[in-house]
Amino acid sequence: MEYRQLGRAGVRVSVIGMGTNQFGRKLEQKQVFNVLDAAIDLGINFIDTADVYTGGDSETTLGNALKGRWDKFVVATKGYFSTGEGTNDKGASRYHLMLAVENSLRRLQSDHIDLYQMHRWDDTTPIEETMRTLENLVSSGKVRYIGASAYAAWQLAKANLLAEMHSWTSFVTVQSHYHMLEREVENEVIPYCIEDNIGFIPYFPLAGGFLTGKYKRGKYAPAGSRGESSEYVQKYMTDKNYTSVEKLSTWAEEREHTMAELAHAWLLAQPQVCSVISGLTKLEHLQANSKAADWVLEAEEVETINAILADDA
Repeated sequence: MEYRQLGRAGVRVSVIGMGTNQFGRKLEQKQVFNVLDAAIDLGINFIDTADVYTGGDSETTLGNALKGRWDKFVVATKGYFSTGEGTNDKGASRYHLMLAVENSLRRLQSDHIDLYQMHRWDDTTPIEETMRTLENLVSSGKVRYIGASAYAAWQLAKANLLAEMHSWTSFVTVQSHYHMLEREVENEVIPYCIEDNIGFIPYFPLAGGFLTGKYKRGKYAPAGSRGESSEYVQKYMTDKNYTSVEKLSTWAEEREHTMAELAHAWLLAQPQVCSVISGLTKLEHLQANSKAADWVLEAEEVETINAILADDA
């Protein structure tokens, strides 16, 4: 397994991370124990969760499974989205974040969170309040590093400039929606991350499964797959995208790899990417995702892949 710096932070994370938004739902507690056992064997040490995943059960099942082995993992969680019916049960205010962190710590059964991420930008709370609160959480030892999710480049820049001015802790990472068919972040977010040495963490690397190649042109989505009902997956089911995946699948197979491995390897070849968050609903997904870490694309190969994507864009 390859490890990279978590952006500006000194800690290193596996290039393949675990997305846990189905822990406590499609993966029950016993399975979560098994997944973490396998992750240690595979060298995967980066776990991403959030306080709203499966109504908090993701953090709860992780907390049970992490007992006695927190030193084996770098655990990231998030706060922002609504966790209750109260008017202040969401957002990036000091009021909500202080409570959200305490609740996450309780569910995770820990005295600290390795990477605490703002799940979204809050335009109703002054960013000064958010950053000062995060600084307090870091200085108290409850949080070690901070990151953002789905922030625009200007939002990241504003937050980190403010932190620099006040000698507060700054964001070391940003998570964004990014894969072969979703590349808007290349316009501003990734260039900013390169300039300011922010670690970039892509999520939805397989476009909800479309980039595995399991969805075939002119055929019904496989029974039980997300493509049966997910508008997110269905929006990628265009002739142009099918053509891209067909060509890329053939290209990968010629090199004895799968389309899913190629989708991960392509992301890991992009600037500033420190880890790719891959969701899983079974142990086999983790094992399959880990194989992508062994495929290091050469610059010429990335150019070829991009040319295929451009031809069919």
